[in-house]
Amino acid sequence: MTPAARVQAAIELLDAVIEAAQGQGAPADRLISEYFRARRYAGSKDRRAVRELVYDAIRACGPVPASGRAAMLRLAEADPAISALFDGTGHGPAPVVAGETAARGGLAPQWIESALASSGLAGDEAAALLGRAPLDLRVNTLKADRVTLDLPRAAEPLAAPQGLRLPSGTPVEQWDAYRDGQVEVQDHGSQLACLAVGAQPGETVIDLCAGAGGKTLALAAAMENAGILIGCDTDKRRLGNLPPRAHRAGAGLIETLLLDPGQELAALSAWQGNADAVLVDAPCSGTGTWRRNPEARWRLTPAMLDRLVALQVHLLDLAATLVRPGGRLVFVTCSLLDREGAQQASAFLERHPGWCADRPDLPLGRAHGEGIRLTPFHDDTDGFFIARFTSPC
Repeated sequence: MTPAARVQAAIELLDAVIEAAQGQGAPADRLISEYFRARRYAGSKDRRAVRELVYDAIRACGPVPASGRAAMLRLAEADPAISALFDGTGHGPAPVVAGETAARGGLAPQWIESALASSGLAGDEAAALLGRAPLDLRVNTLKADRVTLDLPRAAEPLAAPQGLRLPSGTPVEQWDAYRDGQVEVQDHGSQLACLAVGAQPGETVIDLCAGAGGKTLALAAAMENAGILIGCDTDKRRLGNLPPRAHRAGAGLIETLLLDPGQELAALSAWQGNADAVLVDAPCSGTGTWRRNPEARWRLTPAMLDRLVALQVHLLDLAATLVRPGGRLVFVTCSLLDREGAQQASAFLERHPGWCADRPDLPLGRAHGEGIRLTPFHDDTDGFFIARFTSPC
């Protein structure tokens, strides 16, 4: 592909990303994979270049662009080399016509920028949300240890006891250590959130929103495969990924439990009041994950945020019924909006007299409300809010 053809391919992909974002369709990485699956002639350099153009253009736009072309024109405003390719040759984009405008820049749609600013995220702190994320690994202590693990390339030790960092794009899935379950891909902030649970061997621990099980696997390692660990979710497809991952990791104690939305307590009745710890890694806006999913800014709406906040309330209240007297409830969101963090934690304590906030002592992060906040700017992790509550005895 010529440089101009790469720009045109990125424009076509951006059109698809914009349409998917507005219609809650497939994520950008899947759309890019499908695009090139149908274009086998594109080499690895072409695929990499087009992918970078797509994500650079997404990051360059604040509100949802009118089109992929408008998004690419926004990127071209800062890069004369891209601007020169709008000449209509070599399967490239047509020349710019009089009156044609580029998409607007900025952090996000204005209402989200305002919500972040009111939550203490502005300036450099907010701009860091659109940086590029590294690749973090967690060494699985059921099979290996960070000190003795031999990897194909050197990795940076992180603050998390078994955390390692590699450059983005490192092909760890091809390594024997990955295939053998010695390492898992997990953001450093996510690893620290698991530390906040304080899971111990022999305990009964419930991961109420397990998804595909990344945090569940970390909890299994902390429990040294001893005790009861229940991974729950209402999404059958995502939860179905956990058993094979657990087998690869050697995490034999994990049980999975598919929940029926609105009927969760019936399925969890056997553990009511019996759990030593419950992790609520709640569905959220994902504002802390924009480094990996920058188009997520275009998917969020005020109504969607309202629904997510209401769901978090439901899950927290459900989790409270499962915790034994003196046990722990850990609330985590990969959001930096206070409605999904500090305000949610304070509201929980107001609804549940006798419960106490027990801010976790983590190696990174700063106190925020009743919990801890991790941010890309200060901690070089995804953005997280982490709160821990203790049940009255």
